[in-house]
Amino acid sequence: MPKGNIKHEILVVAGHDELSIKAAKEFVRIAVDSIQIKKNFTVVLSGGSTPTGLYKLLASDDYREQVPWPNVYFFWGDERCVPPDDKESNYNMARQILLDKVPIPKENNFRMPADQADHAQASAKYEQMIRTFFHTKTEEIPRFDLILLGMGDDGHTASLFPGTPALFEKKRCVTENYIEKLGLYRLTLTVPLINQAKNIIFLISGESKAPVLKKILEGEYQPQKLPSQFIKPVDGRLLFIVDRAAASKLTNFSKYC
Repeated sequence: MPKGNIKHEILVVAGHDELSIKAAKEFVRIAVDSIQIKKNFTVVLSGGSTPTGLYKLLASDDYREQVPWPNVYFFWGDERCVPPDDKESNYNMARQILLDKVPIPKENNFRMPADQADHAQASAKYEQMIRTFFHTKTEEIPRFDLILLGMGDDGHTASLFPGTPALFEKKRCVTENYIEKLGLYRLTLTVPLINQAKNIIFLISGESKAPVLKKILEGEYQPQKLPSQFIKPVDGRLLFIVDRAAASKLTNFSKYC
């Protein structure tokens, strides 16, 4: 086993549609359990194209009535530094597909203020929003019920890109991260905050993800180059929901089907 190997679950499904269905069922189950136990459900949404199928399902007739939406609180894992109505905004994507279609109070949506000119101030503001919601002290790390993550072809997750400053952050929950290859800043949750979650689910789809997924799950532990390897829950569940194309290079991947 590679250094840093951790316990995780892998669920391989036929394609993107089945991936969305499995993710929706997990979302509903975790949401209902959390609300029954502590009256609320805190979830961090992911951007990108892969979770759009999940969000559409949650807003559909088949799933919408299964979730007590007034008890759900939405946060974001990362955000581009654009206005909230920009087509590149992760918040805008989720709003159009999900938030505007379910009965959730506006005050339950905690958007990253990534459109602020001062990126450091924006990340500090979002961290304070999170800490205020969870009533945590400065040295404590909030614990989300569910964090949804994607993964890029280069192994990044959220906006934790290879070789970027955010990977070295040990204390902060949110940080502004300069991504040199893109020539821009993004806001992102940090590794310590993500790893504190009760449930972390990666949604990974497509043949282009197959080589890097194999490296992350079966290769040498080198998280500075493959930031998704940093995701190791302190005391929680880590689930990969992966379609066959993305899982095609895993050793004996058929055993996960």
